[in-house]
Amino acid sequence: MSDYSERAVVEDHEGQRVEHVLVTSAADAAQPCVIVFPTVMGVTELELGFARRLADKGRAVLVADLFGRRFTPGADRAAAFAAMTKLREDRAALRRRLLAVLETARDQAQVDDTQIAAIGFCFGGQCALDLARSGADIAGVASFHGLFDPPGLDPQTIKAKVAAYHGWEDPMVPPEAVAALAIELTEAGADWQIHAYGHVAHGFTNPNASQIGIEGVRYNEAAARRSWAALEDYLDELFG
Repeated sequence: MSDYSERAVVEDHEGQRVEHVLVTSAADAAQPCVIVFPTVMGVTELELGFARRLADKGRAVLVADLFGRRFTPGADRAAAFAAMTKLREDRAALRRRLLAVLETARDQAQVDDTQIAAIGFCFGGQCALDLARSGADIAGVASFHGLFDPPGLDPQTIKAKVAAYHGWEDPMVPPEAVAALAIELTEAGADWQIHAYGHVAHGFTNPNASQIGIEGVRYNEAAARRSWAALEDYLDELFG
């Protein structure tokens, strides 16, 4: 296991204080970077755990704060969902926020700004897709049990490679939404891949997913393992 450095990256975005977390290994040189967009609950130990796994492979990781505050799953779930809904209702503002996160990643001394990818989970998966939809010049994005509905903004040529890891029984993303994403990505000129896991629901990478108490949200060990292995292969391809 590597020695990790974790530090806050604080900035002001459109009048709101946000506090990202940069996770790096002990390497001296700038490293390929993975931006992590969290679930609706924001920056938690789940995302920091994913970041440490990525840092162990020699990548700098910026875990993005999209909400400007930390939520407690038990006490603040309603507030978290309200914050997510606010962002989802203004996808142009959300795009500006995602592009600001990308610029923050590029500005970090530990980051090789020519090698940046983004991944996200649930709402964060939609954020990763929306960053690609913006036409941002990054290597690739990956969505884990993300939301697929398009932002309703002027379509851009997608420069990033796109991967999506999807539970086929996700009630939030029915089969027709999967097909619609494939059509959208094809029309945008993207290099894309979608991995669908049978008998798998929403939130499958989160061991505590069932505690959320929402029908159709549950952990699946096999899908979590398979999707992470696919991600590692994908990142190796992106970063060479």
